[in-house]
Amino acid sequence: MTSSNPRPGGRAPLPQQANPSWMGQVPDQHYRPAPANFAGQLQAALPPAVPAPRGGRRSTGAGGLVAGGGVLGFFSLFSVLPFVLGNTGIAGFVIGFVASLLPLAAVLLAVRVIDRWEPEPKSLLLFAFVWGAVVSISVTLLIQPYFSLAAGPVSGLDYRTFAVTVQAPVVEEFAKSLGLLLLLLFARRHFDGPVDGVVFAFTIAGGFAFTENILYFGRAIAESSDPGTDLAVVFFLRGVMSPFAHAIFTGTTGLILGLAARRWHNGLSVVAFAVGLIPAMLLHSGWNSMGQDFLAQYIVVQIPIFLLAVLVIVLLRVAERRLTRQRLKEYAAAGWFTAAEVEMVSTPAGRRAALRWARSIGRGPQMKAFLHTATQLAFTRQRILSGRDVPAHQLDEQHLLSDVVGLRAAVVH
Repeated sequence: MTSSNPRPGGRAPLPQQANPSWMGQVPDQHYRPAPANFAGQLQAALPPAVPAPRGGRRSTGAGGLVAGGGVLGFFSLFSVLPFVLGNTGIAGFVIGFVASLLPLAAVLLAVRVIDRWEPEPKSLLLFAFVWGAVVSISVTLLIQPYFSLAAGPVSGLDYRTFAVTVQAPVVEEFAKSLGLLLLLLFARRHFDGPVDGVVFAFTIAGGFAFTENILYFGRAIAESSDPGTDLAVVFFLRGVMSPFAHAIFTGTTGLILGLAARRWHNGLSVVAFAVGLIPAMLLHSGWNSMGQDFLAQYIVVQIPIFLLAVLVIVLLRVAERRLTRQRLKEYAAAGWFTAAEVEMVSTPAGRRAALRWARSIGRGPQMKAFLHTATQLAFTRQRILSGRDVPAHQLDEQHLLSDVVGLRAAVVH
């Protein structure tokens, strides 16, 4: 909540609405005004119809992560591809691959919708997909036998029940979420908060489900006396009824890691990783535990979980827009934006109107870059106010403010 009382040490009180939502809470001791713009009056990058009232973030760690992910993905193919082909055969693999593209498209479309406000670098999304589709599968294949030997006898369950309800949830969620932890540790400037955590988690889970679907669909072809019918049944269960199952499981870990990214340093982020695995494993185990009363449990339990996930994502998007508006208002007070520009950047309708106008005069790419950079700036300021890695983020802030000035000029001149 905001406060009108003087802050310790004689500092001015937090401005009204400095904490615009639960997603943008600012510790009182870390608040600082935006740097002033002494360059003079602004010529706003506004379309005439809007009433008045850059480049990417710099991170050497992200580049190394993507390169390392590519190497891991390449070598993981030597374990994953023979395993899948050995279970499906060539014909099953090809048919399974094609059929798996449909549920994958649904997950990636959801990622695109969630990520539209402040898009993540395509290179990191590619890393996330490769991690999910290849590396996490390889990690799963590597760990499963050891986990089974260590935990199977202790569980007291028969092997099939143990494999389905304990082994798969624990090992698979660990393997998928390990990619999330690497993104948080080595590409932290791009891991802004819970929305980014969900985006990366959905992408990793979409990749994992893609490869797993190839295996299941292909095996329905290779091992069945009636492959057409069996493929249709398996596709309906996995591709129609549950294309987002893995995304929701791993999404809970991504959400918790994203919340941790807002405030915590790397050591506590590892703790958040361990905590975030718990709901993912429980959801995964609950899904795998559904038996003869599958349809009833699906309707009573799984559909509400899916609807709750949709609601959480909608609330995250609303909080993201409110955070963008408030942080840009603070830059506007320092002379970097006009009030109308803040409204334009922080509302979907304002962005659409701005892009239509800019495209009509041949400056669509410049306006798109201006909107993207202004949004990056808002989230960079949030990281500064969180008190985490402040000098590095202030350097990012300086670059982004310079980019905003240049992109504004490119739009209006």
